[in-house]
This record gives sequence, structure tokens and C-alpha cells, in this order.
Amino acid sequence: MKQAVVIMNPHSGKRKNKESVDNTKFLSLFKRHGYEVIYYRTTYPGHITEIVKDLSDSIDLVVSVGGDGTLNEAMVGNFLREKRLVIAHLPYGTTNDVGIMFGFGKNVYKNLQLILSGVVKGVDICTINGHPFIYSAGFGKFMNIPYETSRNLKKRLGKTAYVLEAIRDFFSRKTPMYEITYEVDGEKYHGLYSFVLISSANQIAGIPHFYKNIKLNDDTFEVAFCNLKTKKDIVRSLIYLRLNDITKAPGFYFHKTNHIRIQFHEKLKNSWCLDGELYHSDDNIYDIKIERGIPMVVAEHVVSQMFILEDDINE
Repeated sequence: MKQAVVIMNPHSGKRKNKESVDNTKFLSLFKRHGYEVIYYRTTYPGHITEIVKDLSDSIDLVVSVGGDGTLNEAMVGNFLREKRLVIAHLPYGTTNDVGIMFGFGKNVYKNLQLILSGVVKGVDICTINGHPFIYSAGFGKFMNIPYETSRNLKKRLGKTAYVLEAIRDFFSRKTPMYEITYEVDGEKYHGLYSFVLISSANQIAGIPHFYKNIKLNDDTFEVAFCNLKTKKDIVRSLIYLRLNDITKAPGFYFHKTNHIRIQFHEKLKNSWCLDGELYHSDDNIYDIKIERGIPMVVAEHVVSQMFILEDDINE
């Protein structure tokens, strides 16, 4: 019989009375697909990383249960292993950008069925100075909101908590500008920027179709630099973002690449946000690139939309 490990972050999401993922209904679904299950519940930040890092190579499937940050912790643990395990993600968080991109909805039982009947695909995973992130890395204006919004507020209000924090941040804080030099595709650029966003997703911060025609195995990711500072300009571009193609938004500079090197000219006082979670580093130079073919489970119905089939390493 195959072995599955289910790791749940009990603090993720908004539900007050969450369905248990170790009840009879869940167990019967696993059993029907030929799995025996080992359950873990996390008790502190970084616990998921430790669990995944130390799992036996014989484990056939790891299911992370929580938000995007929970999946990030599982992937960090996977990158610390010599042999990578197959990871699936059961969305249980506040925004669940990755879960939606991978074809999952709001019903946890249906999502588990989609996972157990899903497809293992080789996914491109980005790394920043060797540290993996699944779908987004950001620095600067608004990028602190996911990890600074209080857990209690997220549990009570869900996505609305992020909106309220964004409004507070917008009106109560100045927009700092960062002197940055970056190299991409053999070209060097220099300027003052208010934020940087690196992503490989079609949904970011709950905004669907953020980028068009995203593929998860095309050996590229998207990079956006913004040099807007005034509130008026930021509002204008945010409205444009919602109504039009973001790559044509004024004040934004875009690149599609598989490698970028970013240098900050001053020591950073704030932290990066990786997959919605805080990532602190004392570095001032960041090397972002791709590690290809990381095995992950996606719902079968999104494969043709999200993957270049003839180029997938598992085909």
C-alpha cells in the first residue's frame, strides 16, 4: 500500500469550526486510492519544514493543509532533502492563490478527491539566494501586508483583512524609494523603485488573471519593477491593473526571464514577502533563478491550461 503524509497548519484560514482532515471521510478517500496515512499537526513556525526534511524517501505523497505560506514551508523542507518528494496542497488558507491556480476550490473534500485523482507534474520553482518560493516574492510598498496583517483579523474577515491593512498602509505610510541595480538577459538597469514583484502565477493577492497565459513549466518567471511614489499615481495604476493588461500599466517595468540579479545600494530595513510570509535576509544582492521539474500534484482539468505538455519532463 502507498504511504501519504498529511501535514496540517491549524492556524490557517478563516473557518472557526474547521473540518478535521483525519476523520473517517478523509481516511476512506485515501484508502480508496490505495494510501495509508500518517498525520501531523504543526505547532510552531518552521515545523512543516522540519517534518518534510526528515521524512523517509519511501513516502509516496505529502499533502500540506493550510495557506500558501504553509505550502512554502513544505517546499523549503523538500529543497533541504537529497531526494525530492511529491507534494500536493490542500487549500485551507485566506487567499489560496496557489490552490486556485492548481485547480482547487473551496470544498476540502472535493479538493482531496481532485488531489488523489490528480496529475503529478514537473513544476518550475523559483529560488531567491537558494530559498524556494512557489508563486511570488515581493519587496517594498504593500509587500509587507500579507505577513503584517494579524492572524486574528484574517480568521475573522478573510481576504477583507488584507484590504483593510492595505488601506491603512496606503494612507499612513510614506512610499520609500529604493536604489536598485539589476541585471537580466545580459542587460543592466539602474533606478529608484518603490517595489519589486517576482512571480510565476496567474493569480496574486487574490487578483485573478494578474498575468495572462502563465505556464508552470516554461522555464520563465515574471518580474515587475515599479517607480511610482505619489498616492495619485499609485491609485491610477492600481485601477489600470484591475481593468487592463498590467504589463502596460504606467510606472511599471516588466521582464520575463529565468534569471535575474538584483542589488540594493543600501542595507534593507524591511523584509521580503515570499508566498505571503516574511523572509528576512541581511543580503543586499539577490539571485533569483529557477529549479525545474519539482514534482507537484495538480487537478487534471488545469493541466492543458497551465502546462506546456510537450515540454514537461514527466511526459
